[in-house]
Formats: sequence, structure tokens, C-alpha cells
Amino acid sequence: MLVDGPTLFSRFAFPPNHLGYCGPVETGLLAQVMAGGQEGLDELRHVIAGFDGAWPYLELIAACTGRQPLDAEVVEAYWLGSPLLERIDLLRLGNSVEERFRRRAALNWSEIVEGLNAGAVPTHSFHVFCIYPWAGLLREGVVDPSLRVLDRCRIRWGRVESIVESRVLVSSRSLRWDGRTLRLGAAEVESVLPPVDAAPLRPGDLVAMHWDYVCQKITRRQLDNLERYHGLHLGIANGSTLRLASML
Repeated sequence: MLVDGPTLFSRFAFPPNHLGYCGPVETGLLAQVMAGGQEGLDELRHVIAGFDGAWPYLELIAACTGRQPLDAEVVEAYWLGSPLLERIDLLRLGNSVEERFRRRAALNWSEIVEGLNAGAVPTHSFHVFCIYPWAGLLREGVVDPSLRVLDRCRIRWGRVESIVESRVLVSSRSLRWDGRTLRLGAAEVESVLPPVDAAPLRPGDLVAMHWDYVCQKITRRQLDNLERYHGLHLGIANGSTLRLASML
């Protein structure tokens, strides 16, 4: 399960980048990095700041823990969560988030502040549930597109049921919206694409997924961390939805 930081970053950044949702224009760069190409790695070091959703969080985690932004432990902490996040300086996190998002958040800025005060940490789940506008749009009635983006963009987990031709069938729990809160539904089988570079999967493997791809197989420890920090930020987002509902 050991993998270097640039490869790990590429595995999780590839799905949205390939779809044109974040980072520089998709040129095969991340696939080159995952394949071990030095040319791709050199290019990644030059354009990594173009991943403007993830990169500032990696810089922050690294600065607070005495590591480099593409250190494997830093990258894992951002995408999946880890105890490394307990060492984040909350004032630095707040200042970073305010600098990046206060103007864009406008009237929703107070909700972000409440999320930070509730214990949010700089993971991808924090960005999806507490920074992106989709949770706000969801509670304003833009349900179907908002729910789809929230569900696909979060790092979700599941267990491989089978491999059928070029697809992986995974048992996982998608997001559900009851008009007031977001929750995880019952386990269902979904069809996703296999990892771009990781070892072949087998039934029973635990995996992490982003958009329509399996990113990689994960350990029980990584699953526990992913569930923990995903649950933290989902709970914070639900606090915002409940406050708004009580005002309507």
C-alpha cells in the first residue's frame, strides 16, 4: 500500500481533472505521473498550484506539520484524513480560508466560520461540504444537480463485489437528501471505472472512489479515517441546513 506523494495525489486528482472540473487542462499529465514518468513529475511540480482547490490545503498541512506539500502523509491527510490533521493550527486554517473564500462566500461566510469553530479540518470533505456552494444550493431547492455533485465529488468508499469487463462493481452508500439533512443511504452496487494505475482489484477489496473512478484500494485504517472526517464535515454541513430550515 506504500505509494509516493505525487502518485497518490495524481490518483485522486485524476478523475475530476480528466472531466475538466479542476486543475490545469487535462493533458495526460497525471496519468504520466502515475506511470512513473519523470517528465510528468517535473511538469506536475510546475503546474501543481493550478489545482487551486487542493494545493493550498496541502501547503497548509505541510506548514503545520513540518513536511513538504507532496509528502505522502500530507497528501493522504488531505484526500482521506489522518491523525496528522490534529496538528493543524486553527488560526492558520481560519486565516487561509478567509483569504481564499470570504469574498466568494458573501452572506454564507458566517456558516463557514461556524464550521471552523465546530472543528473542521483541511480535508477534501471539508472543501466539498463546507466550502463548495452545492450544499447551500441544495437547501435552496436546487436538489438533483447539487446532490449529484456532492455525491460524486466527495471521496467515497465501498467494497468491490465483482469486476465485469472494464467496469468495477462496488457496494457503496450514496448521499440522500430528505429536505432538511444529508445522510448516507443503504448500500447499493454502483458501476465505476478501475484505477488508472493501481494493482488489479479483487472482490472484497476496500476502495476509495472519486467521481466515476476507483482511485485505489485502501486499508481498514484508511477507511476508518475517511469515515471519521467525512462524518465530521457532513455533520457540520447538516448543522447549517438545520439552522436555515428553522428560519423558514
